[in-house]
Amino acid sequence: MNAHDRSFFTRTSAVQTLLQPHRGPVDGDHYLPADPAAVHWGLLPNARSKPALSVSSGAIVSLDTISHEGILADQGRDPDAFFAAAGIHGILHDTAELAASTRLHDPGVHGPHVVTGPVHIQGAEPGDVLEVEVLRLRRRAPYGVISNRHGKGALPGEYPRGPGPDPVSLVATVDDDGRGRLPVGDGRDIRFPLRPFLGIMGTSPATEAPVHSVPPGPHGGNLDVRHLGVGARLFLPVAVEGALFYAGDPHFSQGDGEVALTAFEAPLRATLRLTVHRDPALRRLASRLRAPFAETDTEHIVMGLATDLDEAMRHAVRDALTLLDERFSVPGPVALAYLSAAADFQVSQVVDIVKGVHCRISKADLTF
Repeated sequence: MNAHDRSFFTRTSAVQTLLQPHRGPVDGDHYLPADPAAVHWGLLPNARSKPALSVSSGAIVSLDTISHEGILADQGRDPDAFFAAAGIHGILHDTAELAASTRLHDPGVHGPHVVTGPVHIQGAEPGDVLEVEVLRLRRRAPYGVISNRHGKGALPGEYPRGPGPDPVSLVATVDDDGRGRLPVGDGRDIRFPLRPFLGIMGTSPATEAPVHSVPPGPHGGNLDVRHLGVGARLFLPVAVEGALFYAGDPHFSQGDGEVALTAFEAPLRATLRLTVHRDPALRRLASRLRAPFAETDTEHIVMGLATDLDEAMRHAVRDALTLLDERFSVPGPVALAYLSAAADFQVSQVVDIVKGVHCRISKADLTF
């Protein structure tokens, strides 16, 4: 094992192994690495994108994801030096190779995100619905980054403090007990639970134009809904033949709102089951909703997306009414009363140009 296969922390004696590409456990029937020459950086796949993998409906795919934090130009585009400054030595090979490559990444044109895919699902046609079931999320590294940049986040112009253009990028680590650790700077640490999920999951929109990675939309993309972790099922409309599914923007944890700009950004190996649905009821529901929808074992989740947060809230309410009508035949006035009495509307994020609100509806309430 060489130095790049291990992470050494100056603040702890533990040595933690990195989950390098093509190494370690693969839980799916198919494996898709985050090949630095093939990943999409800053733009999402579109209708012209060449598939990185083709699978049948119902296939279980394990794919590696790369975190963009630590490799961006305003961080030096040198993850070895960036993390070494925080006392961490040992970088994922794919991350180091992407940063050192000649790949053009212009932050004025591109988003920051690194996206793995797309995956072609055989038989998927426009109008179908792709179900993405999150089966397992393995941490690829025991550290990550939380960043705040001027002009971004919930308090642009107020934070980061000071006049400089450089971001404040704080390195957080994972304790042996699986909790996050964020240094305060005076010898103390804030410790918090982890809840990993993929911030980006989507299907390719029916366009040949470039698709910026930051704003989410009907195709999914950068949804940043923290409840889409293990056990969640995300339903995405299919707009192009084969669906062309992709994933990225891995998180170890995120608070609702994601107010600094990023959450605890860190790489994951995700295992997902990709299933195409074409039954009329599900296709009709997806066609009536403005955004993707999801389920967990206990909840239905709908999402409102808009550049204005108030409008995102209205979209979430309208889609929740549509879900209750389509799935449970609850009339509008009754559904609105129920949502007001029992459902939770929460801000997903306010930092992705298109803001998000998600509504969580308890399945237990609807067992008529």
